[in-house]
Amino acid sequence: MEQTDYYKILGIAKEASPKRIKEAYRELALKYHPDRNRDNPENIEKMKLVNEAYAVLSNPSKRKEYDSFKERFGTGAYSQFRHSYSEHDIFSGSDILRVFEEIAKAFNLRGYDEIFKEFYGSGYQKFEFKQPGVHVRGFVFTGAFGSKKNSDQKISGPGPIGKLSRFMFKKLTGAEIPQDGSDLHDSIDISPELAGEGGPYAYFHNRKSKKLLVKIPPGVYEGQRIRLSAMGEEGKGGGKPGDLYLKVRIRKPLFKKIKDFLADLTK
Repeated sequence: MEQTDYYKILGIAKEASPKRIKEAYRELALKYHPDRNRDNPENIEKMKLVNEAYAVLSNPSKRKEYDSFKERFGTGAYSQFRHSYSEHDIFSGSDILRVFEEIAKAFNLRGYDEIFKEFYGSGYQKFEFKQPGVHVRGFVFTGAFGSKKNSDQKISGPGPIGKLSRFMFKKLTGAEIPQDGSDLHDSIDISPELAGEGGPYAYFHNRKSKKLLVKIPPGVYEGQRIRLSAMGEEGKGGGKPGDLYLKVRIRKPLFKKIKDFLADLTK
């Protein structure tokens, strides 16, 4: 089995549809299920790769990013991608547990909880939290597959469910969950000439008390937002900082201001 290409791991074409991806995963999950390969322990490692490939390719945003890595790095895409994603990041939001459980029930095999414990050892833990009106179940991966460190492992999510997940993660592992910083928003007023030709713009970041040189792209339009990466609120516990979004407002030429002023007087 080719270990450096998610598409080859699943045996599908790069243009495969989401339906075909799921079909391929079901076929391979059944083929390499440990209960059907007790005399071939090598299939445990193969099953890990199948799980990982499906978790990535069944997620549109992760698949798109992986495809961009393939275009840029060719055969080195797999290692580059794994340097950017922790084990938890890979499986976050995936329906792999539900699909695997369907296969297990259909063929009277062990389910995901027992299998994942066998595959990932103490790196896989599940949690369940019950309160009146609230029932949260999930799983977390601790420890990194590649070069990612613990500070890159996170459980994210808005509102009380995200906070509850972070609380349960800390209870299970004793580790703090990094929280990314919030995005900031502001507006800038630029001249029509700068909007048309583009160029540098001096912006003072009040929150950080520092002056930034913003590159205005040529042809920027009224209301367009310019993103400054990592210039938002600072993250907590090793989390990434948010971004700063600057909304463009284009100043009217002087003669246009005078014309508008006179028009208002005659109303």
